[in-house]
Amino acid sequence: MTRDVPNPNSPADAVRPASPDDLRRPLQGGKALHEAKRSENDGGVKTASWPLALATVCLIVYASLYPFADWRNQGISPLNFLTAPLPRYWTGFDVGINLAGYMPIGFLLALSALRSGRTRWTVSVAVLSAGALSLGMETLQSYLPSRVPSNVDFALNTAGAWLGACSAWLLEKAGALDRWSRVRARWFVRDARGALVLLALWPVALLFPASVPLGLGQVLERLEVALADVLADTPFLEWLPVRDIELQPLVPGAEVICVALGALIPCLLGYCVIRTLVQRAVFLILTLAAGMALTALSAALSYGPEHAWAWLDLPVRVGVGLGGVLALLLLLAPRRASAALLLLALCIHLSLLNQAPAGPYFAETRQIWEQGRFVRFNGLVQWIGWLWPYAALLYVLVRLSSRATTPTAEK
Repeated sequence: MTRDVPNPNSPADAVRPASPDDLRRPLQGGKALHEAKRSENDGGVKTASWPLALATVCLIVYASLYPFADWRNQGISPLNFLTAPLPRYWTGFDVGINLAGYMPIGFLLALSALRSGRTRWTVSVAVLSAGALSLGMETLQSYLPSRVPSNVDFALNTAGAWLGACSAWLLEKAGALDRWSRVRARWFVRDARGALVLLALWPVALLFPASVPLGLGQVLERLEVALADVLADTPFLEWLPVRDIELQPLVPGAEVICVALGALIPCLLGYCVIRTLVQRAVFLILTLAAGMALTALSAALSYGPEHAWAWLDLPVRVGVGLGGVLALLLLLAPRRASAALLLLALCIHLSLLNQAPAGPYFAETRQIWEQGRFVRFNGLVQWIGWLWPYAALLYVLVRLSSRATTPTAEK
């Protein structure tokens, strides 16, 4: 049996430099969409649902086993909680958080199966997989004195996964997934799932308060302290590099550059996978608006609604404006050039940002978040904010290197 070879001149299948004419011309009609779907069905759908599901599993593991300390065998069967009496006290918050916590994993597992063409037993497999994950997490909690395994939590987690899986199934029956496939085929190149996952996580990363607005990845100071704690009372502590001077706050000019690059980086990431000029312009507007709105929401959660826009001082306004202008000027940049500029922007942004300490207000805010009711959610958001730019850095390095070794590479 032979397989048709995609036409390299087809706008749906070509992997080549994005000229201005290409950027202005949308994906052509049903033929290109049919080719994209046929290629996906032959080789498996490259959906962003699978990596998002994996990221959700990692977040659930973190939230379930935090703070990962004082592990010990408490002398009881780890499955004893299954037959324990129902707890006498519970709150609506506990019910809601246990239901909502597993809805995304049920939804994403079912969605991944549906997008891959596996329509049989989709809901059942997704619920059983999520239930097995919940059972494993509750079992491991038996070894953490600070956590209490619960049969009610297990039941609510499974019910939440069922609700999420049913939602995905209903969307499939209503034709929403097919419409999303059409939208994705018209807006994004076929190998866009890595960028889509990062773009989906970027708004979440902004929810944790940053010392510099839109500044993600400020880890140097915390990393030094963590390494010093780990190596304390060992001879390896002397090997730890020590800075000659303390970290100094960013001068206004450096802050402007950091904010501008923080606004530009997600735009360039989108440019790597978006097809046309008009679509890039729409994405630019939505990205800047989302960045501003989520930073304001983070400030409102941290300092109170009356201080939601207190962070928008002159350097930040200039930085956001500069980032928007740069993103506007780069609308016509080819996808490969966008990836190279993204790599440069990430390196400069992280270099500048990690030369500054966390301010006293930021440290106080972080302490409030870590002691709040959403302590595990806050920890997750914090880790996403720390790791997102490094994941983007790894993604763009892989993208550039893979393109360099592909015969049909974008130049």
